Amino acid sequence: MGSSFDGFVYTLVNYGTLALAVWAFVDAVIRPAAAFTAAGKLSKPAWLAITGIAALLLWSMGPLSFLGLPAVVAAVVYLVDVRPAVRSLKRGNNSW
Repeated sequence: MGSSFDGFVYTLVNYGTLALAVWAFVDAVIRPAAAFTAAGKLSKPAWLAITGIAALLLWSMGPLSFLGLPAVVAAVVYLVDVRPAVRSLKRGNNSW
């Protein structure tokens, strides 16, 4: 009984972290490029590369691998730091 629960938790962590990274990548795709620099963050191509590579690493290696944990951290940093800053800038704002 214990091993099936462990397998369920591991699968849940795998898919959950992958969904997190894909969400970060898709969000970076839909945000305007000028908003990233206006918010004082890395450029849009840089965040697309970071979140895209993070999603690929999580898909291929999982979150508990040597590169999986930094991939999860990268996606979380985008979602909790970059996304709110970029999102707070309105698309029609002429200050960019």
